[in-house]
Amino acid sequence: MYSVIGRCPVCEHKLEVTRLYCRHCDTALEGHFALGRFYELSPEQLQFVETFVRCQGKLNRMQEDLNLSYPTVRNRLHDVIRALGYEVDEEDEASVTAETRQEVLAALSSGEITAEEAARRLRGVST
Repeated sequence: MYSVIGRCPVCEHKLEVTRLYCRHCDTALEGHFALGRFYELSPEQLQFVETFVRCQGKLNRMQEDLNLSYPTVRNRLHDVIRALGYEVDEEDEASVTAETRQEVLAALSSGEITAEEAARRLRGVST
């Protein structure tokens, strides 16, 4: 059996299901049926979603599993979110620079800030 594809291999437009068939009772339904949002995803994006589920949504585990940097994994997740028709919060888009990360970790190490404060700063949330 072949997997259902969501985009036309010729023109890249959305495909539409027009016939459903039950092999058990020989019933057939004809009409216009939606494939669902996940058929909007490319094969690579769908593989990413499967990895996301297998890793229980933990981006750190995905980073190790895919052998990618954390920002790359996060960006791919944002691409999937957009492909599914959702918007990514601008707050989530903000990333902390490597220099800021080092400053925060140094401040935490020296006891200048608490772990909670460090976490807020590393998430890009100002105090």
